[in-house]
Amino acid sequence: MDALYARWPLLRGALPRVDLCVRETPLERWVLGDATLLVKRDDLSTPTLGGNKARSLELLLAGVGPDDELLTMGSTGSTHALAVAHFAARLGARTRVITWPQEEHMVSRATAARLRGLARVSAARSPVTAALRAALLRTRQRVRWIPAGGSTPLGALGHVDAALELASQLGRDEERAPDVLVVPLGSGGTVAGLLVGLELAGLPTRVAAVRVVPRVVANHGRVTRLAKRAAALLARLTGTQPARLDPARLTIEQREYGGAYARETDSARSAAAEVRAIGGPPLEGTYSGKALAAALARARGAPSERVLFWLTFDGRWLGEESGARDQEAADRVAR
Repeated sequence: MDALYARWPLLRGALPRVDLCVRETPLERWVLGDATLLVKRDDLSTPTLGGNKARSLELLLAGVGPDDELLTMGSTGSTHALAVAHFAARLGARTRVITWPQEEHMVSRATAARLRGLARVSAARSPVTAALRAALLRTRQRVRWIPAGGSTPLGALGHVDAALELASQLGRDEERAPDVLVVPLGSGGTVAGLLVGLELAGLPTRVAAVRVVPRVVANHGRVTRLAKRAAALLARLTGTQPARLDPARLTIEQREYGGAYARETDSARSAAAEVRAIGGPPLEGTYSGKALAAALARARGAPSERVLFWLTFDGRWLGEESGARDQEAADRVAR
């Protein structure tokens, strides 16, 4: 939250956080064959479990202590649920998670196994039944509710900060602003916060949000409404006017979805293999791989366009054995 605090020092008192993230995540340039991308390495957002969720949880977990029990929900391989349980455990709190089935793969199974070691996990048949059970638990027991994906106006402010951080890095490195920022679109908090932050930073960058969940969740109207609510919240906290958002700045990329949530695609696996070939970090084929595939398609289809890929998945914790299996599968697709 350093960028927000630097711009509005009074937020230090009005916007409490728990210190999870590093000061800033690296901005790199990757050359992948005939494509060059700027890459925001938000996989390195914390030393222990990086990725985009840590930025929202810095705010959503503020004030959590050893006597608290957290409640959230997500699919069986939800990295959001894992992040909540991981950071809650670091704060001495307990976590309950209600999950629903998804298409399984190596990363989802590894995530689910680690989640079961950190949280009390119970299964529901669908997102709707999970939400109903969560609502019932919240009325009967004292729990602190963390919504699915952490996508609330408060949580989105973590990515307002991230966009201001990006602007600072571009200025310091004398880099021209990207024409387009490509990022996965799930529950929408990351994209909403980036839209607000880019406007506040004065960057002309458009956002291409790569849909990886059903359209009822990931759509233009839902994301822009969340962005407006986040902008209004920040305005109330700072005593300023809300950022004026241009809905035309956001486009939703549909082509990489693959037909179902958590369904790996050949294009995503191929993109992940290209990154591994240059010694880059491991990606999975459902969020980060799909967004990278879209970023590469843009960079190759319009070479004059300056494309930034926002990496939201941290694969460091998967371990050498899991990484080797992922590499083997990606190499098969690439061949």
